Amino acid sequence: MLIVKNSYGTGILLVTLSYLLFSSHDALIKILVVSVTTWQILFFRSSTVLIGCLIIGGRQTATRAVRSSIIKPMAIRSIFLIAAWISYYTAAKSLQLGQLTTIYFAAPVVATLLAGPMLGETVSISRWLAVIIGFIGVVVASDPAGLTISLPVYLVFQAACLWAFCMVLLRRTAMHETSLVQMIITNFFFVLFSGGMVLMSWTSINLTTAGLLAAVGVIGGLAQFTAFEAMRRAPVSVLAPFEYSSLVWAFVLGYLIWGDIPALHVAIGAVLIGCAGLIIIFNEKLGRKIRSSDDGGERQAL
Repeated sequence: MLIVKNSYGTGILLVTLSYLLFSSHDALIKILVVSVTTWQILFFRSSTVLIGCLIIGGRQTATRAVRSSIIKPMAIRSIFLIAAWISYYTAAKSLQLGQLTTIYFAAPVVATLLAGPMLGETVSISRWLAVIIGFIGVVVASDPAGLTISLPVYLVFQAACLWAFCMVLLRRTAMHETSLVQMIITNFFFVLFSGGMVLMSWTSINLTTAGLLAAVGVIGGLAQFTAFEAMRRAPVSVLAPFEYSSLVWAFVLGYLIWGDIPALHVAIGAVLIGCAGLIIIFNEKLGRKIRSSDDGGERQAL
């Protein structure tokens, strides 16, 4: 087993950084979808990450990836991720941002539900409380008024469930292989699966667009690496509530890039999301103190 016993705090820090990077990545994609197809974005992003990993890892890492025992689960995970990608961006054409965001953030709840049967994790009451408070914060911030059951609603919920399943599956593979090897395998399958669709939906790109595509690849690669490393250090049920932080980052980036000023309900929702993260942080810190105290007592008794 390659996973290193690090503190949960490191995992929380890494996953929070990951969602900041993913939010920046999504902001660039929002700019790019006006001029290029989502298949082109996926293909160029994955190609950039794959080439970067091969350069950094070298021949030894590439050989290890080819011979890795996790190729099959990573291939399955890649298929589910692409299905989530297609579902999400198809739904995005028909739903308001608030509605889209609220439904998609069912993912941490689903991930917490799956953590027990798939990973054998014991989900504490405090972790469930953090997930629920975070989801309430998303609902308040997004204000999804007028939401009705429709095909786009189903598609975005499907994307949330697929993403949650992929994150749980990532936790399983993260325990058995390095992050760099996992990224090589994942992005190889992304390139393979999206290559044919790129040829069918190709649109011409200029120098500026090419630069943005490269930036998406670099930022996406860093986001993947920090997410993979976080999964090596903390359980899914600990990390899941911190996915809500990406909503806060999205509002911050929206203000910085497009000048969008968050309304009062957005600020209230952001506070609730922050409280969800603090519940996890303080609970895990208290748990470590109790365990350390118990260990000290046992040593004194001996």
